[in-house]
Amino acid sequence: MKILLLGKDGQLGWELQRSLAPLGELVALGEGDSQYCADFMNLDGIANTVREIAPDIIVNAAAYTAVDKAQTNAELARTINALAPAVLAKEAQRLGAWLIHYSTDYVFDGSGDQPWTETDATNPLSVYGKTKLEGDLAIRDSGCKHLIFRTSWVFAARGANFAKTMLRLAQERDQLSVINDQFGAPTGADLLADVTAHAVLHALRYPDVSGLYNLAAGGVTTWYDYASFVIETARNDGLTLKVAPESVRPIPASAFPLPAPRPTNSRLDTNKLQSTFKLTLPNWQIGMKRMLTEIGGK
Repeated sequence: MKILLLGKDGQLGWELQRSLAPLGELVALGEGDSQYCADFMNLDGIANTVREIAPDIIVNAAAYTAVDKAQTNAELARTINALAPAVLAKEAQRLGAWLIHYSTDYVFDGSGDQPWTETDATNPLSVYGKTKLEGDLAIRDSGCKHLIFRTSWVFAARGANFAKTMLRLAQERDQLSVINDQFGAPTGADLLADVTAHAVLHALRYPDVSGLYNLAAGGVTTWYDYASFVIETARNDGLTLKVAPESVRPIPASAFPLPAPRPTNSRLDTNKLQSTFKLTLPNWQIGMKRMLTEIGGK
């Protein structure tokens, strides 16, 4: 079995290289690859890459994730998040290959306080969310065999993320203000990668599982409680921090306006995924503690 992984150098792509390698011959490509085109701005080049490699499974971990910059770079975001996945879906359908793709909680408007299901109406608030939704729909409408995993608040030991930013600021500042009225589940890239490998093996045996799934760690938190957990865990592990526990202050999102609006409610109902693939998704704190140990609180 041959697997083509695109976006190998990102947080998720890095973990997918590990989890997919035992499944078959893995061809992992990043934007700077010299042998094949992996530049999502070159749609013909991407199509030619798929045709040359002729994989059984295409895993797309590439995306334009600069949420605020997408507001003023809409065409760039759309090409990477929507048009390129549409090309991959077309080529997957032609080959009879599976396409694995990753989506986001940003396809929802964040209303209410109930976890979103796969059948809930979408209503993205930002360019980023709109382009990701367009990509999802293009894959669905292509008719190719696919697994689309919608996730939230991704973190990893590799690369930048919210937890690392909080630790850095906690060592530099006497006081932190963190948003406390947006809800979701921090989800490790390692968890996403491991679930992907499991789901791929299951899908090869049971192709009728093709479709859309929510995939996020268990539990729910706010950015404020997330930051507090990270800082408390690091302090308990012996990291010297400048900020005192009582100096981490909760604030509303309205006090920290950004170019792209964020969903208030990013809770995702993962019952469909857990039932279909016979999985139990661990609470977010488990993956976060592991990541903090891995980076040594730095």
